[in-house]
Amino acid sequence: MSFQLIGLISAVIQLFVFLVIARAIGSFFVRDWSHGIPRFLWDVTEPVLAPVRRILPPFGGLDFSPLVVIVLLQLLGSFLRGAGG
Repeated sequence: MSFQLIGLISAVIQLFVFLVIARAIGSFFVRDWSHGIPRFLWDVTEPVLAPVRRILPPFGGLDFSPLVVIVLLQLLGSFLRGAGG
């Protein structure tokens, strides 16, 4: 795979990680996810978080799906960077 493509994919992965972190932080403060930035964060991250949540249900009232997704994305990014060079 070309270095440019790997760089682009790595950047998209990092952007998505930041979006997941923003959603996780927002979950402590946002009560209405139906408008604006909270809605955007929900729409973009929920398709990835929901399947993880079905496999790993909340434990003690805490949702660990963002943490699992972040770890998996970081592993994927590391793999891509290692495969590229």
